Amino acid sequence: MKSIYDPVTVLANVGEKRQAALAELGIVTIEDLLTHFPFRYEDIQVKGIYEIEDQEKASLKGEVVSEPVVSRFGYKKNRLSFRLKIDRDVITVSFFNQPYLKKNIVLGEEITIYGKWDEKRKSLAGIKVLGASSSSQDYSSVYHTTKKIKQKTFVNLIKAAYQEYQDFIPETVPEALREKYRLISRKEAVYAMHFPSSEEQARQARRETIFEEFLVYQLKMQFLRKKQKTANAGVSVDYDIARLKQFIQTLPFELTTAQKRVVNEICADLKKPVHMHRLLQGDVGSGKTIVAAIAVYAAVTAQVQSALMVPTEILAEQHMETFASLFDPLEVKVALLTGSTKAKERKEILAQLKNGEIDLIIGTHALIQDTVQFADLGLVITDEQHRFGVNQRKTLSDKGTEPDVLFMTATPIPRTLAITAYGEMDVSSIDEMPAGRIPIETTWTRPKNFEHTLEFVERQLNQGSQAYVICPLIEKSENLDVKNATDIYKRLTAYYQGRYQVGLLHGQMKAEEKDTVMETFKQNEVQVLVSTTVIEVGVNVPNATTMVIYDADRFGLAQLHQLRGRVGRGNKASYCILVANPKSEAGIERMKIMTETTNGFILSEKDLELRGPGDVFGHKQSGTPDFKVGDIVSDFGALEAAREEAAELVHSEHFLSDHQYAALREKVNQEQIETGTFS
Repeated sequence: MKSIYDPVTVLANVGEKRQAALAELGIVTIEDLLTHFPFRYEDIQVKGIYEIEDQEKASLKGEVVSEPVVSRFGYKKNRLSFRLKIDRDVITVSFFNQPYLKKNIVLGEEITIYGKWDEKRKSLAGIKVLGASSSSQDYSSVYHTTKKIKQKTFVNLIKAAYQEYQDFIPETVPEALREKYRLISRKEAVYAMHFPSSEEQARQARRETIFEEFLVYQLKMQFLRKKQKTANAGVSVDYDIARLKQFIQTLPFELTTAQKRVVNEICADLKKPVHMHRLLQGDVGSGKTIVAAIAVYAAVTAQVQSALMVPTEILAEQHMETFASLFDPLEVKVALLTGSTKAKERKEILAQLKNGEIDLIIGTHALIQDTVQFADLGLVITDEQHRFGVNQRKTLSDKGTEPDVLFMTATPIPRTLAITAYGEMDVSSIDEMPAGRIPIETTWTRPKNFEHTLEFVERQLNQGSQAYVICPLIEKSENLDVKNATDIYKRLTAYYQGRYQVGLLHGQMKAEEKDTVMETFKQNEVQVLVSTTVIEVGVNVPNATTMVIYDADRFGLAQLHQLRGRVGRGNKASYCILVANPKSEAGIERMKIMTETTNGFILSEKDLELRGPGDVFGHKQSGTPDFKVGDIVSDFGALEAAREEAAELVHSEHFLSDHQYAALREKVNQEQIETGTFS
């Protein structure tokens, strides 16, 4: 019996070469082919020449009134031209570098051409010949393909697949939900996604497809979440609440209401004999590190070890200083392990870690190496978790027996979207800043005013403060007209010569060089640090009050906000100056938004609106789904509905056995969840 999960090779025109070409597009099965939807449609409805605007793409139908002529010009260039009579008007039609179309154009016959209209010349730059007469279809689909497979070939393959398999397309969304949300059948939706006859039909097809995509994804997430809380028994971290409260009372400040709420959520998870899988998100400076320290101390009182993995050595060293000072009066052994750790010290740390002498190990990717072994790992914390791949995070967790896992990020995601980006996790948000923090004043200026910017920076330096100057590149680029760190460093060194020291920091420097530069900046031996985005995360120099970001329009809002967060960490007023000359509306909008708010949650909403989820989250790193049709921002209503329905289905006693859910279960299983399937 046929199945839409049959390989594409069952189609008559798919041999080895075409199979390989399709595989490059991720198309292996009939299902893959039928769900490789167009990324746009062309309106090919025939119009009159007085209905269309100059430079508009449209279809025109008329009689061929001159012999088609191919003329050659330049190297391997040619033009196919002929005259077309439309009612009483005669226009010129030209096709460039498509001489083979000549056989389709016959003097005296009627033909329909799709192309771009030139009002002034009364001519049509042809794109495609639609045939002797226009088809009943008003929309032509345009697909992402490769050079190895043409659009026309691709359309023919989809037509063939639909013709043979239309009766085997299962109804994934159960009938009750289709009626509830007024969705057309999947069979109708698949056809209309490829070959819509009207805008309304295309809209209905999108509605069904989007809901189905979201429902399948949310089912995977809900199931994964349920599985983590049941199948993975986890370990109850039976901490000493009296000692934990005592530790919190020794902190030099009162926790904010948001911090207290989040601490309670995490501590409740630690006590439960189920696996904690929680995301802690909070703005730059909101106090995530203190919350993490409380969780670590809870683990210490329960006599289990903790690991904190961070993306850079600079951040690892900073955390080491912070945790060491927090735990200084207590009997908590903290160690640092990075790629720069000397062999002798490393050997000693690994031995102490294995025999349980070390309570907290802080490190970079060095923590996931095979030689790193724990006596009893009970808590794993990953800072700036989107910088690590799923497998890297899992490798660290696997060093313990179902340890509780806490992910931290200073790139907050709107809470409404966190359910999708991290659907398998519980989410805690610190949405309140500690009292007394002075908001960073942000201004936007043009490059021509850079001298004034340097004068402002000097006034801050005169008051004993320090400054960062961020550039997008290390050295000159032939392709981009952007300032580079090396040039800016030379310019600033000359400008402040004899008055202030300027340092240079970038990602291509060796770890020892970076450490030396950062140390001189921390010690105020260097007053102005010119850097690339290597300082985006984790650098903490309270004396730095000014952040200058050159070519700021080259960065996304989230990254600009992270960079801005490097200042305002002391008790002085701080400033962020965006130097940019954006050419696009989006670039101008980003600059305006940055000057209007310092709230990371608001900025993340705006970033999603401007750039879309793919750019903001980074698909490969965060695991955010790359939906074929749905968009988690613009289609959020459908996403919420799908989440609610998925939550009900997963906890329904009928879902795993009832026949009406069979196609939906199979669809989810075909998507291969790493941790198992519904069957």
